[in-house]
Amino acid sequence: MDIRALTKEQLKEEMARIGEKPFRAGQIFDWLHIKQVKSFDEMTSLSKALREKLKAEYTLSNIKIAEKLISRQDNTRKYLFDLGNNIIIESVLMKYSYGNAVCISSQAGCRMGCKFCASTVDGLERSLTAGEMAMQIYEIQRDIGERVGNVVIMGSGEPLDNYDQLIAFLTIIGEGIGIGQRHITVSTCGLADQIDSLAQLKLQITLAISLHAPNDDIRKKTMPVANKYSIDRVISAAKNYADITGRRVTYEYALIKGVNDSTENARELAQRLRGSLCHVNLIPVNDVKENDFVRSGENTIKSFAEELTKNGIETTVRRRLGSDINAACGQLRKHYKDRMNKN
Repeated sequence: MDIRALTKEQLKEEMARIGEKPFRAGQIFDWLHIKQVKSFDEMTSLSKALREKLKAEYTLSNIKIAEKLISRQDNTRKYLFDLGNNIIIESVLMKYSYGNAVCISSQAGCRMGCKFCASTVDGLERSLTAGEMAMQIYEIQRDIGERVGNVVIMGSGEPLDNYDQLIAFLTIIGEGIGIGQRHITVSTCGLADQIDSLAQLKLQITLAISLHAPNDDIRKKTMPVANKYSIDRVISAAKNYADITGRRVTYEYALIKGVNDSTENARELAQRLRGSLCHVNLIPVNDVKENDFVRSGENTIKSFAEELTKNGIETTVRRRLGSDINAACGQLRKHYKDRMNKN
């Protein structure tokens, strides 16, 4: 069991289980998430006997930077982290006028199979613990010497396919380094049952739905999850989330030339979303050599956005960050693993 993946409440339960006083939970949590130590021996306020007991009972997640690239265009930083046992994940630091934001991974690889995403090309290796998710933020803060204020769980992996660890992470990151829920975005390809469960927790995180199509026929061509959950089911779950939490839902829509980028597609999408608390974030799709999808042209993107806006849907076009360093989901990790396998 990864001790860094435990919330304060879970740590109290564990201390009771191993015969320790409840206050030890707070001490240990502080060492793990405030001081962010990398070994039990560094927890010097604990007795040696307790440290030895912790070593025997728990593991302690650690990650290290395997590779780092810095964009010459916009200072975006792409990190590859080594979790050990040849498990590689990736994170991105994005610098904005309002502060630092990081995009972290929730799994090593992904099993969702979305055709335009490099994260899923080699499938899922394993899910991350809440501690490994948090460590991505800690290591980036350590590297840049600055605070991270916003987190997007949109790197490799499907967060809602790692539901329990995701929820633990949301608690830990708030209790630990004080990143509030309103500064966290969770992106999903549309696991509607888990969206329903998330809504019942009444959290204040932003939910982002990777929709990428205006109807089931197109969505099934690019997103296997559409074979389980219809677009109406996904949008219904998202609307329910907005109704319960009062939080606006973001719909991510990657524009693929000749697939989902026509004016008619925009009009159909607007019809489906009309009346819901949402906005659409249009994404110029990134080239992935394993597929034949091509990014829509600038004029097409502009026309698509204008059509949505004209039909009453608030729309933005995502600024492409770090394109010179393969900053899109899964790209750098895929290239790194391919290179390592050749050596």
